[in-house]
Amino acid sequence: MACQVFEGCCTALITPFKKGKVDYPALKAHIQNQLFAGVDAFVANGTTAEPAAMTPEEWRDVLSFVIEEVQGRVPVIAGTGGNNTTDVIKRAHIAKDLGAAAQLCVTPFYNKTTQQGLIAHYRAIARDGALPVIVYNVPSRTGLNMLPATLDTLADEENIVAMKEASANMIQIMDMVRLCGDRISFYSGSDELTAIVRAIGGSGVISVAANIIPEVMVRMAHEPIEDAAVTNMQYLPLINALFSEVNPIPVKAAAGMLGICRNEVRLPLVPMQKDHEKLLKAELQKAGILQ
Repeated sequence: MACQVFEGCCTALITPFKKGKVDYPALKAHIQNQLFAGVDAFVANGTTAEPAAMTPEEWRDVLSFVIEEVQGRVPVIAGTGGNNTTDVIKRAHIAKDLGAAAQLCVTPFYNKTTQQGLIAHYRAIARDGALPVIVYNVPSRTGLNMLPATLDTLADEENIVAMKEASANMIQIMDMVRLCGDRISFYSGSDELTAIVRAIGGSGVISVAANIIPEVMVRMAHEPIEDAAVTNMQYLPLINALFSEVNPIPVKAAAGMLGICRNEVRLPLVPMQKDHEKLLKAELQKAGILQ
């Protein structure tokens, strides 16, 4: 198996905003609380961080801030993915210079590509060699699904080290692990499937919910699999509520309720609908997280 970037729970960090600007004091406090909870890694500038609504300068500054704040205590993975291969490679070099441990590369969106195009895209990124590559498959957002046979081909690339799988298609995920599990690591990209992916050989989760329940997600990623399944089911209603609208709208709403940061997202995202917000608040209260 290729070098493992982390094992356990990696928080896909939100980016706190305040009146349209990055709220660095809130981000600092959030990182420190996450580290205290025992998370095993961070993704900075992943989907949950709203990088599509950031300027290139903000993208760089947020990544730099997270790396400096973490001070090497856990790996920091940079979200570099996009639908322009050249730009992905450029971001990877910036991330390397800043001290990132790896890069998370979502499949191309909008212009998308074919399965052969996916192979060419990821080979170019991997062979450039700036950082180890975690492939990210999330067809519900990108409109493009990576097939197991495609990943099987890419898993031979030395610098492709892992897959974050968020298709929620367990047959597909099992097929990927069957074909590639001896060469790359697998991380659940769906909080609700953390225990199941672990059970078939996954190394953990890259988690949105960990922004809100870090201790729970850390426990779920490390405890014996039978216990992890119980924990996963116990928190399933809250996890579902955290995905009742487009991510990161609900997690930002929850963060606002808990005083982690303001409930502020950037257009085209808008605050959570009141009925969904009411449901989310109720689930936070049921879980004993919110009074």
